[in-house]
Amino acid sequence: MATSTVKISIGVIGGSGHEGGGLALRWAAAGHDVIIGSRDADKAQQAAQTFNALLGARGALRGGSNLEAAAQDIVVLAVPFAAQQATALALREQLAGKILIDVTVPLVPPKVSRVQLPPAGSAVAALQRALGEGVKVVSAFQNVSAAHLKDLAHDVDCDVLVCGDDIAARETVIGLARDAGMQGWHAGTLVNSAAAEALTSVLIAINQRYKVPGAGIRITGVPRD
Repeated sequence: MATSTVKISIGVIGGSGHEGGGLALRWAAAGHDVIIGSRDADKAQQAAQTFNALLGARGALRGGSNLEAAAQDIVVLAVPFAAQQATALALREQLAGKILIDVTVPLVPPKVSRVQLPPAGSAVAALQRALGEGVKVVSAFQNVSAAHLKDLAHDVDCDVLVCGDDIAARETVIGLARDAGMQGWHAGTLVNSAAAEALTSVLIAINQRYKVPGAGIRITGVPRD
């Protein structure tokens, strides 16, 4: 796996969960300084011990509170849709001036295979409006299988659509996608995140119909890195 030469401190809020934990695991394996955050710091520390056993000599990560995770250079929000805005807004002061990678998908159980976007469209774009321009929100990783992320021996056969209003912030996230073993693509401004958010329910429907754990997407017709 080709990785960047710059070590970045990354805080993953919701890192004890499936998607956030898988991303944290892969970034730690790539050599980044990763802390997973949770409302329950003890839960995050227990998850970190589990992940470190999977990492072996390839790296290590730490567990802590959401506040500790939000203190890092780049912050990832990987919590359920119902907790998205409340979690991020409680950390607005710590997020000021930073890139916030939002992995949120507006799934509404039990019908998670049916697209149910919020009235305003993109859930991630709505969070940007709530946080204000002081935080550079970038949407990414909504369509990646959590099961595949946590298996470091598995090549993640899924591209990453990266949406955001700040091009430089998008480029940083594309680099982190590369470090995690994936190809990221500039997919336009943050409102375009609605397409990636909706696509997750489509992929879940495909998983259910074809009895597979992690359908993904590939962008064709563009030269790859």
